[in-house]
Amino acid sequence: MGGIKYAVVTNKSIRLLLKNQYTSNVESGSTRAKIKHWVELFSNIKVITMNSHRLSGKGRRMRPIMGHTMHYRCMIITFQPGYSIPPLRKKRT
Repeated sequence: MGGIKYAVVTNKSIRLLLKNQYTSNVESGSTRAKIKHWVELFSNIKVITMNSHRLSGKGRRMRPIMGHTMHYRCMIITFQPGYSIPPLRKKRT
């Protein structure tokens, strides 16, 4: 899926899994419509709502020059009950 970078695994994202909400980082130029289209097309999952916020990059100093890391967007996607993303459901061995 072109715009989705990776899934976020934190304490909050694990709590959101119980509410059928998945958290992932996407490219900063992606829109909600594009992300919704990608998820519904490639996963065959119906999206109910999407929340997003843009996170700015952190400042990094390289001796006299001040730089920054890349900006990115975080999406919280809510699916219909009964649907899930297969890679996030793994069996423990």
